[in-house]
Formats: sequence, structure tokens, C-alpha cells
Amino acid sequence: MNTPGSDMLGPDNVLLTDRVAVVSGAARGIGAATAVAMARFGADVAVFDKDPELLPDVVGRVEAAGRRCVSAVLDARDDDAVAAFMRRTRDELGPINVLVNNAGGTFRARFDDTTPKGEHTLVRENFSTVTNCVRHGIPLMSDGGAIINITSVEAHHAAPMFGVYAAMKAAVEQLTKTLAVEYGHRGIRVNCVAPDMMPTPGDAALAEQSGALMEGLHPTPLRRMGQPEECASVIVFLASDMAGYITGATIPVDGGTVAAGPWKTRLDGSFAL
Repeated sequence: MNTPGSDMLGPDNVLLTDRVAVVSGAARGIGAATAVAMARFGADVAVFDKDPELLPDVVGRVEAAGRRCVSAVLDARDDDAVAAFMRRTRDELGPINVLVNNAGGTFRARFDDTTPKGEHTLVRENFSTVTNCVRHGIPLMSDGGAIINITSVEAHHAAPMFGVYAAMKAAVEQLTKTLAVEYGHRGIRVNCVAPDMMPTPGDAALAEQSGALMEGLHPTPLRRMGQPEECASVIVFLASDMAGYITGATIPVDGGTVAAGPWKTRLDGSFAL
């Protein structure tokens, strides 16, 4: 990897050649797009997900890019299973260079309709999935590695009907800052990507239910929805030497929704508040 003072602007600095990347929640959406992008930029990739049907397709796409792939069907909430997968990745592919924590999930409910069991589920799906992977991944990571946590713009504003989910995404962002400080001495960079308006097969129904797509208004200031590959491109950048001086940061990949705040763009180009 490049050191401070070296040429950081060459095209090779964005490549991940022969690095080892782990991606959780990799069977669909942002996770799948990220795993394939990592491979196309030169990394060997270890992927896992709860979905046994879609994961093999991702493995095939990684291998079609000419890279090695380790995969497993497992739940990122399962501490023992995550620990075993991280060890297997190190044994089969080598020390981990990149860890992408993408696994998560939610459901729509007012807070007073969210049972203690439901709350516990949301905490485990959106926070414990990250801590499990970091806890077992960091000891097997090479110095100078990168961790990218997928949060959400919901961490930055009120989220009616998704209160606990948003709180956990905010918790991941806070944890990210602490990890960036704690592991900076090893050159391990820890950052977040916060997507929005990027529906995937797992959350398209939620977007419709939440009213995120409103009649007569563009979904974002860029006047379109995003694609998982557009989030994956930012993740690849953060994993690369091009981002060698970025740590503890969150990059919104949201078409401008955080910047716009309550402002919406009408179809005629005017603005609504």
C-alpha cells in the first residue's frame, strides 16, 4: 500500500489487486454489488448471507471476474458462525484487508407498537451484525486495512415508523468514529457509507409503504433513484489507497436528500417545503 508522500493520484491507486475483502449481507442489493465490484477491482472476496438461493449467483459473478471466492450461508448475528467464517477466510484467502459490514434489516412500526422482542431483533440485525464482524475480523486484518460500515441517512434525521432501526444506524456511525481512533495506530481506516433512495429487492416494499416516493415530487434533488452499484463504487473508493487519509467519516450516497433536508423538488423544477 502507498505511504504518505507517494503519488496518490495514479489510476492504480484505486485498484484492490490481490487484497482480501469480506462482505456481509452479500446476496442482494448493495452487498452483492459491492462483492462483485471488489472482484472487478482485483480483490479476492469472502461473502456470506442468510439467503441460500441468491448467494451462489454472487459467487459466480466474483469468480467470473477471475478472483477467488469463499462463501457461506450464515447469519451475521451468530457470533460463533461469524468467528469461524473469518478464520476460514484468513486460512483460505489470506489476511483480511477490507471488511464491509452491510448486513441489516428493518420493519415498519411506530415505537409503541414495537415489542421488546422486535426491538431486540432490530438491535441485533443492525448493530450486533457490525460488532460481531469487527470483533472477529480486526484480529485477522492486515495493518493498513479498511472497514466500511453501511449505515443509512436515517441516522441523520427523525425516522417515524423506523425509530429503533435509525437509532442503531446512528449507533454504528458513533462506533465507527471510535474504532477509527482505536485502530488508527495500525493504519486501519474505518468509515461509513449512508445510502438512501436506493431500493433493492429486500426493501422496495418498505419504500412504498413509508411514502418515500411521493406523487408530484422527484425522489431526490438529482431527480432520480440510486442504484446499488453507485453505493458500491463509493465503498471501493474507501477501501482503496485513494482514500488513504479518510477515517472516521460518513459519506452520504443519497442523491442529495441529507443536503436538502425537508425541501423536495417538484416535477416542474420548483421546490416544496
